[in-house]
Amino acid sequence: MLLVANSCLLNGVFASIRIGANSFTFSNDINGIEYQDSLCIFRAYIADGICSALIFSFLLQAAYRYVIAIHPHWLFWQIPRVQIVLICLTWLFGLLYPLEFLLRDEIIYNAANQICQLSIQPSFSIVYMVSCIYLIPISLIVLIYLELVRYVRKIRERVVSTNVLLRAQRELKMVRQIILVISALLVLGLPYTTFIVMSFVTELPKYHFRIALVFLDASLVFICVSLFYFNDPLKMSILKRIGRRRNMVTTIIVLRDGVMM
Repeated sequence: MLLVANSCLLNGVFASIRIGANSFTFSNDINGIEYQDSLCIFRAYIADGICSALIFSFLLQAAYRYVIAIHPHWLFWQIPRVQIVLICLTWLFGLLYPLEFLLRDEIIYNAANQICQLSIQPSFSIVYMVSCIYLIPISLIVLIYLELVRYVRKIRERVVSTNVLLRAQRELKMVRQIILVISALLVLGLPYTTFIVMSFVTELPKYHFRIALVFLDASLVFICVSLFYFNDPLKMSILKRIGRRRNMVTTIIVLRDGVMM
């Protein structure tokens, strides 16, 4: 639950950053000006860092499911304090890795797209960014999924307790759901990836960032819905709170009507 809450928090923070960036872009477009505000580069730096931490949060969830299924005796993984330390490490990595291109002044203001961003062009920094945000965490998630599939197939062939098999199948299902979310993110991130590949061979369209970021913003909505839909504890907690508020409102209305009568 704690690891899922971390993903929800990161998604909310990233969405807030994107809302701020979109508001800045919309304001400049309406006023017909090209203006780089004081927070432009900082927003780009934080956005890259939080995006990486968000993807790594799914890696933490997948690793947790792997340990629960294959190494249930590793009880330290289930200790909230250990999970908090791991979460802090992913946040720390997310905030540190963009310093490579931030300190080299490679985050620049793109007037046509009204955004500060690491320029999409053939460079070490663009490959480094893609590796830290996508290639490394997603490759590890896929490896965890494949290892879980192999483990479930192996224990099916042996005489094991029903509880062990059911636990492994349940955790495999959860990792499969994470894979579905990641697959959707890859599809929605395809325009950005396409522009990166194109930059090595040809000139990019003028509004390439605007096109790519539309799909990025859509992915945030998809992540939010997926986190709610695929996680029963989170779903039950939210629905329970909504039910409490409805009951409270109903009670207040009944009491108010009784006083008026």
